[in-house]
Amino acid sequence: MKSGRGVQRATGRRRAEASAAGEVLTSRDNRWLKEFRVALVGGLPTADGAIGVEGVRLVEEALASGCRVEAVLFSESGERHRERLAPMIGRAEYGFPVLRTTDRLFEGIADTEHPQGVAALVVPRTWTLEDLLVRGEEGEALIVVLAGVQDPGNVGTILRTAAAFGATGVVTAATGQSGTAGPFAPKAMRASAGAALHLPVVSGMALGILLTQLKLRGVAALASCVDEQTGGAMSPWEVDWRQPVALLVGNEGAGLPEDVVKSADARVQIPMATLRHGARMESLNAAAAAAVVLYEAYRQRSERRLNAHRPAP
Repeated sequence: MKSGRGVQRATGRRRAEASAAGEVLTSRDNRWLKEFRVALVGGLPTADGAIGVEGVRLVEEALASGCRVEAVLFSESGERHRERLAPMIGRAEYGFPVLRTTDRLFEGIADTEHPQGVAALVVPRTWTLEDLLVRGEEGEALIVVLAGVQDPGNVGTILRTAAAFGATGVVTAATGQSGTAGPFAPKAMRASAGAALHLPVVSGMALGILLTQLKLRGVAALASCVDEQTGGAMSPWEVDWRQPVALLVGNEGAGLPEDVVKSADARVQIPMATLRHGARMESLNAAAAAAVVLYEAYRQRSERRLNAHRPAP
């Protein structure tokens, strides 16, 4: 990782290379276009730690997030979105270049099949586990731990759901069986609708170390279980979600590793109806299950907050 001063110097050089505001970038070897290509097509952070976001809504979320924006890029046809973004890209204190390129070159750096012609490079904030342990608007810490969730669409959807239902943060961790998709990858960012830039996210913690740290801090670890892991499991409404709690969400197919399930403070499973002829659905997918459980957590916490502000009879 570059030092802050080194990042500023590198960014300053690239801003100088952008030259006049009206210039259209016409070479695929332009340094800015190379960085957008790495971040969007490659799905990797740039040397300065910037990720790529594409589409007018995600760029709008990036500009509103308070994260450092490295650059905004419009294609010729994408200029139609400039008026919508003008209140944010026109503020002098932001100080990032607004670039233009051709539709053909934009298509070469875009991750989507039919690009809208606007993208940005943005540096997500860096968070620690301590940041996630603070009380949220609805009460004590509520952390979502993604352990081996491999589909970036599921990762992004869970982040969006976590933000909507008052989670104080998300941790991504690998298990011995599988890794977790990056929350800032282009597909995950689209699925999260930009929530990954607003919600505190800690990426890549070792699961064993995380569980130890949660225990030391008095945070209950609740394992979301599939059918094969249901011995002694509670339904979501049997859990007290008003305490400091971490919800562990496992791999789409295999669930959480058995040793993690056994070491958790409790197991949570969503009861489901029996279908015709006694058949049953195997399970909900990871994102749908997380939504059901997190809504129950939000309901309990909101109810307590409302009761606390209700006048005594």
